[in-house]
Order: sequence, then structure tokens, then C-alpha cells
Amino acid sequence: MNRIRGFEKISLAQFTHDIKPLENISLEEEFEQIQFPKRATNHSAGYDVFTFRDIILNPGAMKVIPTGIKTYMQNDEWFSIHVRSGHGFKYNIRLKNQVGIIDADYYNNPKNEGHIFIALQNEGDRTLSIKKGDAFAQGIFHKYLVIDNDNTENTRNGGFGSTD
Repeated sequence: MNRIRGFEKISLAQFTHDIKPLENISLEEEFEQIQFPKRATNHSAGYDVFTFRDIILNPGAMKVIPTGIKTYMQNDEWFSIHVRSGHGFKYNIRLKNQVGIIDADYYNNPKNEGHIFIALQNEGDRTLSIKKGDAFAQGIFHKYLVIDNDNTENTRNGGFGSTD
């Protein structure tokens, strides 16, 4: 089967490396509860990303939220991460890095398997509470173009900041 683009869970080993356990649930149980991103309607551009834990984001706070997922795509594509519209309008939530850019070669990189983390910042005056299993972000696949005589030959060997 020819795979074009999609989502996978990171391995349980990577999950247990990346996630701090809670007292009342095992990491294995949380790992089993990870949901794959999905579109809400036939004409939605974005794939809703769901949390496997409750999230409380107080005014002025920032949280880096692990998703437990990675995405594969074609070499000339990227996956953008965006805050959900309602969270931005109602709570003044934004992505800490403005737009998350997931490159095709982030998938299965040797440092973190391509585990997608999403950093949210609460710049409002109300606490945002997101329940386990709720969508908290969205992602969109895009094609991109390169210039004539583009000769980049570098390869990715890690996650955040690994290409500079």
C-alpha cells in the first residue's frame, strides 16, 4: 500500500520517555487513549488534535502539550499547527511559536520519533480548561515549492532547533 500522508502514535518507549506519569493512571493506559487527529466535517481543512490529559491554562501561563502522535507526508509537504479558533477568540490563547511547522523529515527522526508537541500561551484573563479527549489545536497539510537550482543536501537528525 502506497502511503501518502497520515498519523501514527509514537512508540510506547518514546511516550514513556517524553511524558511524566500521573498518580492515578498508568502511562500505558494513557498511551492507549491517544486519539488520532481528524476533521470535524467533510469540508474542514484542519485536523483537530486531541489531548490525552486534562489541561488547565491559567492567564499568563504557557504549557507545552505532548500529543503522542507523529505525522508522515510527502517530501514536498508540511503540516501546520494552529490554535483552535474558539480558544483564540474566547480566551486569547495563541501558539507560543505563532505557527507550528512540521516538516516531512521530522517524521521518525532519531531524537524523538517525530513526536508533535504544541505550546500554548494564555494571554487572556480567563482560565482555559480542556478535558481529556477534547480538541485543543488543529493541523493542516500543505504543499510547498522550491526555487530553481535548490541544492540543499542537509538532513535532519533531531527535533526542535535541529536544522540550525
